[in-house]
Formats: sequence, structure tokens, C-alpha cells
Amino acid sequence: MAKIIVIDDEPYILLMLKKMLEKEGHQVEMATNGVEGINLYHEKGAELIITDIVMPEKEGLETIINLKTENPSLKVIAISGGGRVDSREYLHSAQLLGAERIFQKPFKKDEIVQAVKDLLGE
Repeated sequence: MAKIIVIDDEPYILLMLKKMLEKEGHQVEMATNGVEGINLYHEKGAELIITDIVMPEKEGLETIINLKTENPSLKVIAISGGGRVDSREYLHSAQLLGAERIFQKPFKKDEIVQAVKDLLGE
């Protein structure tokens, strides 16, 4: 299927998304912040990135900017549970920066699976 990188600082979310997407047949790499995620993308490549917004070291909006500048056709799903402001503010910004899909935490697993299928043209 596809190579997917999941970037989130919450281990539970990382593992849940990894297991869910591997069950769908995808190859999934995990990173705990934007710096790791971008490094993984450079090392291994990916057709799709799923990134949290509020993270240490390099947050999701900056990560989206970096990845989309490098590869405008890269598919991105942004997820957020919020932070100092409502998660909808972060997610709206992510969409303006090029994220094709956005989801507030907690999200429904089947919504993410369907978004991945749609973005990858499955």
C-alpha cells in the first residue's frame, strides 16, 4: 500500500494510528515531534503524513510548512486536541497551510481510515 509517517508526542496516539493503518496494509513510521518527522521523511520518504499540531521541538504547523515547501503534492492530515487555544484554530491554520484533512482529538478511527483512502486514491 503506502508509506505513512505519523508524528505525535502522545505515545498512545502514535501506537493506535500505527496499528490501525498497518491493519489496512500500510507501512507506518512514527516520530514524536516535527524534527524527527522531517528527518524520517528525508530518510525513508512517504506518500502521506499525519501530524499533531501541538508538540515539543517543532510543532505541526511549522512541520507542515517545511514539508509542503519541499513537496507541495505531499498529502497531509493534521490532528489536534488543542493547547493554549481551541484546536479548531490550530486546525484551520493547518488547512490554510496545505493540510488536506483535519481532525480534532478524539477522532473516530474510521474517519481517519477513510481520509487516508481518499487522499491516497484507494
